[in-house]
Amino acid sequence: MNEDVVRTERLVMRRAEVRDLAPMHAILSDNEAMRYWSTPPHKTLHQTRDWLKEMMASPDSESDDFVVEFEGHVIGKAGFWRLPEIGYILHPDCWGRGLAHECLSALIARAFSRFDADALVADVDPRNAASLKLLTKLGFVETRRAQRTILVGDEWCDSVYLELRRERWRTING
Repeated sequence: MNEDVVRTERLVMRRAEVRDLAPMHAILSDNEAMRYWSTPPHKTLHQTRDWLKEMMASPDSESDDFVVEFEGHVIGKAGFWRLPEIGYILHPDCWGRGLAHECLSALIARAFSRFDADALVADVDPRNAASLKLLTKLGFVETRRAQRTILVGDEWCDSVYLELRRERWRTING
């Protein structure tokens, strides 16, 4: 099995490649997709190129991040940009279909089988109700909240911190 590819019923998660620049820019420049991201929407292709290069250069010991494909098209990225913190973004056209749940379920299982982490963590903007609902459904539990944790453009954003312990994942997923 290729460790650089994760497959589910509908999705392929694979390592980022140079050819992903245009589809990732379409996502990272989309105001709706980027509403709760840690940076403002990308204004230039160069900005996305730098982001993609950084994603591709991340060492395996620190990162386990993937481009997500659905029906042969890049629809986002998901994984652990800095272990053990999970992150994901999908194009808004793909929201509401269970794709994020399908994707994250596979990547969480992979992380717990490959890495010696007792827990995975997430940092979510409290206004992002959909992400909070998804992570809760996956077994994440809120550990704390903090105000004004990140400045995105000219807007201070708050954080909800969540954690998924290995034992909880095992209990939920048998």
